[in-house]
Amino acid sequence: MRDVNEDASPSAGQRATAEAIERGDGGLSVEALLARIAQAAPASTVTRSGAIPDAGAEADTGASSAGEDPETDTRGTPAPVTDTEPFAGAGAGAGAAAAAEEGAGGVSGTAMDPYAGTAMDRDAGAATDRDAGTAVDHDSGTAEDRTADVLPTPATSPDAPATPDADGLAAVVAAAAARFVPGGHLSPDTDFFDAGGTSVGAVELAAALEEELGMEVDLDEVFADARPRSLARRWLAAAGAATVVAAPSVPTAPAASADTRTPIPAPASAPVSNAIVAAPRATVTARASGGDTSYATARPEDLDQILADLSLADRLPWTGSPEPAPPRRILLTGATGFLGSHLLLDLLRHSDAHVHCLVRAADEETATARLAESLKSHGLPWSSEIRRRVMVLPGDIRRPRLGLSDDVWHKLAHELDSVVGVAAAVDFLRGYQSLRQSNVIGALTLAELAATGPPKPLHHISSIAVFNEVGITSMGEDDPLAHVDRLVAGYDQTKWAAEVALRRARDHGLIVTAMRPGGIGGHTRTGAHNPQDLSSGLIAAFGRFRAVPAFHCLNAAPVDWVSRVAAAVICEPDAWGFDYNLTGVPNTLDDVVRDMAFGGMHVRVQDWDEWRTDVLARLEAEPVPELDFLTRVLRSPTALKLCEATLKGPAASGERTAALVEALGLNPAARYDAQAQLRTFESLAQDGLARLPHKDDQPYLWFSETTEGAVGPVGAVTDTPCSMALTLSIASMYQLVKERRVDVSGELVCAAVHPAPLLVERGDVWIRPEEGIPQRHGMRHQLLRYRLTLRDADGGRWWLEGHKYARARRDVWRQTRALSVEIGREGEPACLAGELVVPADTYVRDQIDGIKVDPRLTGREKRAAKLTWLAWFGMEMGRGLLGPFARATADLLDLRRTPTPSERHR
Repeated sequence: MRDVNEDASPSAGQRATAEAIERGDGGLSVEALLARIAQAAPASTVTRSGAIPDAGAEADTGASSAGEDPETDTRGTPAPVTDTEPFAGAGAGAGAAAAAEEGAGGVSGTAMDPYAGTAMDRDAGAATDRDAGTAVDHDSGTAEDRTADVLPTPATSPDAPATPDADGLAAVVAAAAARFVPGGHLSPDTDFFDAGGTSVGAVELAAALEEELGMEVDLDEVFADARPRSLARRWLAAAGAATVVAAPSVPTAPAASADTRTPIPAPASAPVSNAIVAAPRATVTARASGGDTSYATARPEDLDQILADLSLADRLPWTGSPEPAPPRRILLTGATGFLGSHLLLDLLRHSDAHVHCLVRAADEETATARLAESLKSHGLPWSSEIRRRVMVLPGDIRRPRLGLSDDVWHKLAHELDSVVGVAAAVDFLRGYQSLRQSNVIGALTLAELAATGPPKPLHHISSIAVFNEVGITSMGEDDPLAHVDRLVAGYDQTKWAAEVALRRARDHGLIVTAMRPGGIGGHTRTGAHNPQDLSSGLIAAFGRFRAVPAFHCLNAAPVDWVSRVAAAVICEPDAWGFDYNLTGVPNTLDDVVRDMAFGGMHVRVQDWDEWRTDVLARLEAEPVPELDFLTRVLRSPTALKLCEATLKGPAASGERTAALVEALGLNPAARYDAQAQLRTFESLAQDGLARLPHKDDQPYLWFSETTEGAVGPVGAVTDTPCSMALTLSIASMYQLVKERRVDVSGELVCAAVHPAPLLVERGDVWIRPEEGIPQRHGMRHQLLRYRLTLRDADGGRWWLEGHKYARARRDVWRQTRALSVEIGREGEPACLAGELVVPADTYVRDQIDGIKVDPRLTGREKRAAKLTWLAWFGMEMGRGLLGPFARATADLLDLRRTPTPSERHR
């Protein structure tokens, strides 16, 4: 959610007010609001639609600015994108939205797919349109100052009751919201997020409505449906001023084009993008938002809209079966996102297909640059071979016919032999109304393309979130989905609606494959991850605050495995038409705790409410900008319900996926454990999300080492006694695996250096440095290297360099204990040299029996830590000691063999 962080307002007051709104503090009554409006408003004439009567009544048909995909562009507000075929409609939200490719499905601790706590469109992004409403001047004054221009003058009779004007209030809300969108303009019927608004902007909008108009609007209500007209109606209904009736939003048909293009034969039935006009309209009374709203069930108005959207699948044309052959030309949406970019590369690597990528941009040049930047940001190549096989199409998944011209649409319909839909808006703070255009209507538009012309299979990336119902007992590939009325997050609802609608499309003959990722983790080799995915945020919080909430299991898999299996399904005709759970092997709570301990992050298990409260308190006390989105997620009642369903849900099963993987000879699913997450943790730390163990942290394991011997001037007799009392420790097993290093503290006693003991300020010991590369013609192999920084009682600084070597000699036991040292002043060459040896009677006592482990661990964990250290260290020392003998043996064998003629000649 980098775009959110960059657009954050510095006004702390507005944020505080927004938090007060969520707590239910304050707020004016309808009468007080009207009184304030009456005081600020001179007499004016305003239309009921909220438009300002103007000399020209200029229609707003220009292009609006859209926020770029935060995963691929963080350079600020992008250039406006011109839309010549606007898709206007109440609730359709024709403005642009920030886009981001679908990251993951159930919480993985992120890449989980409903778990990007920010307004991000995973979509292929595109040309956007501004609302076809009339223009409103938002360039000057506050919302209060503009009130006179958009609200009718109250009744002049003293006895006449004040009647709230929903349309006028919607115009006031739109004027206030316009300040927080890139274009600076917003019509009452346009969704705030579709116009480019962000999560931070939504917080500031709620604060502005409270401060300037006294409208108490719950922040979850803004995310649920961010159209100004809907906000106005719901606020009036909640305040008891009026009974408001809300209908499922029905977009109008696209405006007729004035150009003369070659007519294209119409499909057997009306296009999905226009069919919604004829969809049944069920109306319900909007529920009031006052009081404690737990969102235990879906909003009635969202359920009505879902039913209306599902009926669109029945208007798809009938089609036959596609040719059962690997695809040669593929349309891929969402290629600029995390999963989509990896899937694009896997399709190119493991097939001969050419791929058409739908990318949100104004033109082909911009779209190509955006795709290239996205691939490079994820550590993927952008070579001439990739450019040769990839055709970039500027378009928009939310618009009719993907925002493509009729000619391009018709050409694709007859040339493609496979359609792959990865694009989706991922934001589980936003409601169904705000997400449906990208996630539901977009999926049905792809189904329309697949059914037009020669039959084509549709491969739909769904999500394990379709099971996100509290109390669900199983999540198998063929198990019933959740009850939609028990899904509370808009993202879950849209993924459910899209999958169910596409199941209806199967009844029309369309071959639809649904693939449901769970949490999508980072790449096991490159460490590439989605920093704005909730799974990444949760993993970062686990490690940073050393605590995890109690959960049943986490369904997560690395992105490279998910992408490879998805590509195999797309390229294997026998795999088409089924449902697959791409969730890998689930992680239990014990697995996560053990993995964190392996990384040196010993965590405590807390109840969910306790963990949430603790994390919020820590983030407020020490803010982490990269985790701002996680703070907003943990404060949202809707998000908390979703998290509860995820944490308490069962393990997802994937028998069909496992059978396919085995049949195709792919790598089987493996648990996404500490070793697989190693590079991802490093990348998270580089991005400021995670914090790896540091030598200043509580040691994971430590023991003592005592050495005695003598030193003297370099090249002279060593006759001055010298000894060291050291403590060797490691902060984590990660430190050993990654750095092969042990931390050192303690003191040096040597009269030749200083009469008083010298303190070790910083010390490191490397085990088999440089992989034990031999020195002096292969006769000495490095076992250990010591590097200490010392400070004497007078403040003088010294250095000590020491080595333990392995040689092909019989005194192996002494080689593991003898340390050759050099000592010198800081910045000067060595002045002393000698040898220190660990006494034989102290080695086992201190370095084996005397090992101590973090007291926070259980007895079993302590024993495992000791055994792990002894096994790893013993193996490394054994390899080091064996090296010289193996080399000596090879030399002896080489001397005994018969020389060849060429060797005699030499």
